[in-house]
Amino acid sequence: MQTVPTDFQDWSRQRQSLLEARLQEILPAPEIVPCRLHSAMRYAVLGGGKRVRPLLACAAGELVDAPLERTLLAGAAVELVHAYSLVHDDLPCMDDDVLRRGKPTCHVEYDEATALLVGDALQSLAFQVLAEYRLTDDPAVQLEMTRILAVAAGSRGMAGGQAIDLDAVGKQLNVLELEFMHMHKTGAVIRAALQLGVRCGRRLSERESQRIDHFAKCIGLAFQVVDDVLDAESTTATLGKTAGKDARSDKPTYVSALGAPGAKALARELRDNAMEALGSFGNRGTRLHQLADFIVIREF
Repeated sequence: MQTVPTDFQDWSRQRQSLLEARLQEILPAPEIVPCRLHSAMRYAVLGGGKRVRPLLACAAGELVDAPLERTLLAGAAVELVHAYSLVHDDLPCMDDDVLRRGKPTCHVEYDEATALLVGDALQSLAFQVLAEYRLTDDPAVQLEMTRILAVAAGSRGMAGGQAIDLDAVGKQLNVLELEFMHMHKTGAVIRAALQLGVRCGRRLSERESQRIDHFAKCIGLAFQVVDDVLDAESTTATLGKTAGKDARSDKPTYVSALGAPGAKALARELRDNAMEALGSFGNRGTRLHQLADFIVIREF
């Protein structure tokens, strides 16, 4: 398997550590009433996950010379939305899973009602971050960042994609239908992470913005394709969540549509398209290149 350069590993570990510290500060302390809810929020967010979305925000910020503190806050807001979605996805009324990031899911560790409130509270906290901290020198741009994340999380983004996913159980979707679903369910928040990151620094040209957005769309889809392959081929111990759940739940995936070899080929094609979109940025796009590699070669 292709390996990611050591300097990228150092870069990602440093930012993951800084992000963890920032999330520790942003999340309410467990001693603050309501203590059980705040404890459960911290359980759901801290100490796990690859933090791909915040890393994408940080890498996009480097492209536009954004201060690291601002991109970490943007990444934290996106990660809070992502964490809320995982808590809700794992509920019995949704995917009904008992393992996430190598530990019991939030509703198993606490209870269903608490998990529901955890998701609600994490989503609102994400927008509190965007309102409370200065992420850019232009208030109009910061307002636009709030709109971007709201759309990405809502019915025209992640929540809408999840609704389509639930409706698709037991059906066979073609590749175009899968793409539409996952552009919303998975891709929307990944795309938002990059859009927020680039808005923390100097303004890009319209052409540059289009290239970053194309990169985001390609890599967001690639992320889901790889997830589908890993669910089919990896173990629960490796994934930190229940493996083989898609097939047992009769959910349409890129593996069911294309087979594992076809899905892997599609992931590499999407990665190549994403890389091509970064061509004009030269060395400034190095971290995004490395993240694209990391997303596609996670366990291939």
